[in-house]
Amino acid sequence: MTHLATTGTPRPGPLRLRAALVALLLVAGVLSVATGAAGVSLLQVLGDALSGNGISARDKVVLLDIRLPRLVMGVMVGAGLAVAGAVMQGLFRNPLADPGIIGVGAGAGLGAVAAIVLGGMLPGALTVLLGQHLVPVAAFLGAWAATLLLYRVASRGGRTSVATLLLAGIALAAMAGALTGVLTYLADDRQLRDLTFWGMGSLAGASWPKLATGAALIVPALALAPRLARGLNALALGEAAAAHMGTDVERLKRHAVLVVAALAGASVALAGGIGFVGIVVPHLLRLAAGPDHRALLPNAALMGATLLVLADLIARLVVAPAELPIGIVTAVIGAPVFLWILLRRRGFGGL
Repeated sequence: MTHLATTGTPRPGPLRLRAALVALLLVAGVLSVATGAAGVSLLQVLGDALSGNGISARDKVVLLDIRLPRLVMGVMVGAGLAVAGAVMQGLFRNPLADPGIIGVGAGAGLGAVAAIVLGGMLPGALTVLLGQHLVPVAAFLGAWAATLLLYRVASRGGRTSVATLLLAGIALAAMAGALTGVLTYLADDRQLRDLTFWGMGSLAGASWPKLATGAALIVPALALAPRLARGLNALALGEAAAAHMGTDVERLKRHAVLVVAALAGASVALAGGIGFVGIVVPHLLRLAAGPDHRALLPNAALMGATLLVLADLIARLVVAPAELPIGIVTAVIGAPVFLWILLRRRGFGGL
């Protein structure tokens, strides 16, 4: 295992990479807000605002209530998935680890499918109260239920086995997948269509109220993730070595799992199933700047956000005025990159 520094300051190279990632995210954000099927020009709107002519009601709705919430959702979900993947890979000391491996994504998917298929059986007052938040809330509850069950199974005597965590996660994911299959079998044609599009992921449902709900989980988890960096660096040397270096390994495991559950669960709840972001982004950043989590985690947030914003832009432009599910775009981009990484690493002794 490569030795990781746990002291000192980041190198100039990673600082330049951070600046480049920030610039790319800004460019992607401007392109996302300025581009769309509605034909609203950002430059024209800015010109009207600066000249004192005012912004038309239509342009204001398109920019402030459709495109800007969609951009913010892309940033939040992309950052959340990428950081969750980086933390999970550090926890398992395996570059193939992903939030889906511990059943968080499967639990969120089961909750969402249950809300779509069985939502009509809920009391009318509850349905009206939740409104458009029914599916996201159910997905988040499913993710957290899977996390709590997983941690209870993997913990014994105050200690958590990473191997048991992995195996229990695989079992829970299989169980959630089976229950999802049963609900899918019971769904009618309209529900099947909703399930299909939700499973492929989309940012089309972005709204400020939905973003506020997701931000309450994603933002604190993103803020907490860098505090795990030194522990994850030490953990790369093994649990015994990390403990000798002063790391509370059990506390690190608990916090890492909770951060991953919050980020992955909330991201899936907001945007549906979106793959490859949590695997590919940390891989590329390790190739560019090394495995130090102090630089990796914030850079993963920036690169994940940029990747998802650009993927959403492609999804909106390829078949405009319709749009592709964003999960298709991330798979088309991520799968070849992931295969290239696997082939490249094969020459260095495998994974």
